[in-house]
Amino acid sequence: MADILTLFTSIGLSEQKAKETLKNEALSCALKDAIVQAQRVRGPSGVDKAVGTLLYSMASRLKDPKRLAFLSDSIVQCKICTELQLAAALEFVKSHPQDPINQREFEEACGVGVVITPEQIEEAVESVIKKHKEPLLKERYHFNMGLLMGEARSALKWADGKVIKNEVDMQVLHLLGPKTEADLEKKLKPQKAKVAGGEVKVKKEEVAVADEGMPGEGRSLMEQLRGESLKFHKAGENYKSEGYVTTEHTMDLLKKHMELTGGQIRTRFPPEPNGILHIGHAKAINFNFGYAKANNGICFLRYDDTNPEKEEEKYFTAIKDMVEWLGYEPHAVTHASDNFQQLYDLAVDLVRRGHAYVCHQKGEELKGHNSTPSPWRDRAIEESLVLFDRMKKGLFAEGEATLRMKIVMEDGKQDPVAYRIKYTAHHRTGDEWCIYPTYDYTHCLCDSIENITHSLCTKEFQARRSSYFWLCNALDVYCPVQWEYGRLNLTYTVVSKRKIIRLVEAGVVRDWDDPRLFTLTALKRRGFPPEAINNFCARVGVTVSQTTTEPHLLEACVRDVLNDTAPRAMAVLDPLKVTITNLPEDSKVDVRVPDFPANEAKGSHTVPFTRTIFIEQSDFREVMEKGYKRLTPDQPVGLRHAGYVISFQNVIKDARGKVVELEVTCISSDSAEKPKAFIHWVSQPLMCEVRLYERLFLHKNPEDPSVVPNGFLTDINPSSLHVISGALVDTSVKGATVLDKFQFERVGYFSLDPDSTADKLVFNRTVTLKEDPGKI
Repeated sequence: MADILTLFTSIGLSEQKAKETLKNEALSCALKDAIVQAQRVRGPSGVDKAVGTLLYSMASRLKDPKRLAFLSDSIVQCKICTELQLAAALEFVKSHPQDPINQREFEEACGVGVVITPEQIEEAVESVIKKHKEPLLKERYHFNMGLLMGEARSALKWADGKVIKNEVDMQVLHLLGPKTEADLEKKLKPQKAKVAGGEVKVKKEEVAVADEGMPGEGRSLMEQLRGESLKFHKAGENYKSEGYVTTEHTMDLLKKHMELTGGQIRTRFPPEPNGILHIGHAKAINFNFGYAKANNGICFLRYDDTNPEKEEEKYFTAIKDMVEWLGYEPHAVTHASDNFQQLYDLAVDLVRRGHAYVCHQKGEELKGHNSTPSPWRDRAIEESLVLFDRMKKGLFAEGEATLRMKIVMEDGKQDPVAYRIKYTAHHRTGDEWCIYPTYDYTHCLCDSIENITHSLCTKEFQARRSSYFWLCNALDVYCPVQWEYGRLNLTYTVVSKRKIIRLVEAGVVRDWDDPRLFTLTALKRRGFPPEAINNFCARVGVTVSQTTTEPHLLEACVRDVLNDTAPRAMAVLDPLKVTITNLPEDSKVDVRVPDFPANEAKGSHTVPFTRTIFIEQSDFREVMEKGYKRLTPDQPVGLRHAGYVISFQNVIKDARGKVVELEVTCISSDSAEKPKAFIHWVSQPLMCEVRLYERLFLHKNPEDPSVVPNGFLTDINPSSLHVISGALVDTSVKGATVLDKFQFERVGYFSLDPDSTADKLVFNRTVTLKEDPGKI
């Protein structure tokens, strides 16, 4: 250890830096090899601090150790002399993983032998300053000097950045002279435009699957996904990705892949058909389908149907429906089971290559990351082949044998199972198979078979990335690249299939589409527009980190869409009868109500206005309270759209003293003093059922035992559903079809539920209107 410490300090590393390096086994090993290689060329005392700095930088950044000797030689032979050249050299060897390296191309790419004279730097800077002379003289030292630096460096790629900066500073000083007091003052930021009462507000535009922007809310989903394409590898350049493992066959396999795909981006959305998709899947759908769409590619919908015990036809149908509901059309619908024979043949090949074996450890012994090593790991290849064939033929009981792969995964799990025995008929292949592949085995190989370019997974699959690359390479098949992104989670809910089943079984919710859940079918039934869900995914952003957000952020996206798309209607949830005594008994007029008051050109409907109307109980108070603006014995109120102001005349109560009817008089709003408020009303209405939803759980994290020690089923909000069977709604909704959406004025946004019949409409409250604490 002391010898290695001395070796590291001999190239100019401080003792502290050398000791820190020794703590990193991989780095210290690479640096040691680089120094030894350099000393072979220059001798023990020929590696000075400048060379040592480049060797250290190279050793700490190089991903492919087989290029270490080549790059070390290039440094000590003074071909690579700067950090800029080293960065180019590292990029070159990363993009040329196959031997031999073309020396001429390497040297050209790294600027080897290129000499930049002081005169060239002076001329380049002079040219750039001349180009920007007018704004420079105007803005003086407030001008963005980085622009000058950037353009000069672009013109002289291999020039020393410090020398360019010095030349820029000198020529700018010569042009402008020394800084004045005005130059030293901070540049003021432009003021936001003001209107009476405050700033100009820009309306948020919706961002759906379409390529639309969101002013003030960041970039659209399509813009974000095109941006991500700059970080992701280009088709056919898989080997440039971080952690990608190449073999002697990699370039040939990539060449064949490019011939088959034409360089097209190919992604897939691979759900298990054993449950209903939830809000987290919406991000996965948007990411996979959206990334392909944003980059002119294609996306497959692939069912990972390798566990016949839990799969049902209704889930296959529901998953496809939800993908299409969100606005995406799969390039093709495929199944892992399409490839059962090919996957089996590859498993046999894996055994033949010595990378897999048949094991007889029980399921309990295989659980966890510290399981007992298998005593059958080193059994003969021929023996495993015979036993695997017997597994296929049904000669073992369930749990009696598995096929395991010889690899330790990133999370420490050893030898994951590739095949297990299940005597359950498959929904597509029937009784043809009694052995089924696992996710760890199937996932990457199906990606390979479908020539996927970007295998986009949530962050928890990062621990499987090395095994993904290993399995493809172990079988010498095309290896896609796995990329991870952060999961999307919401508070006040559970999305686990197992837990939703428990909620259904306990009678807490009706089914997977109960509007209090955050499954996509539930959100659809509640009335959430698909555009709003896509907008929400865009606002959350394409992030690698896991995201946990509040439901109100999703609800805000819903309001934004419904405000522009849901026509207005009037409904009274808690009716109070009102008789207008100064109108004739048979009085009836049609009142025109705009569907969208902010844009009356979008249409209107008519509702009857008669002597008898109904208002909300809360819109009348017998005793005036401070701040109350609606109807009281001493305070008139306006009727929306009717053109009348009503004034209290008499109250009628039942035997218990409850107000059951009001008698009022009305006058035209043109001749009346403007009232403090206008209320909604209905006349000759339809009776309907209204379902009001609140959060299903009382706590933000119902699955957290420190908050809910007795389990999530004890955290149910008893007020999560309130059914109003006698609500009244105006006749404009009479022809509505299931899932049609409306804004009930002053009440909220509602959607027609599938439980509706010809005799009785049922409305679900989608979301409330925006809260306005100033109104009571």
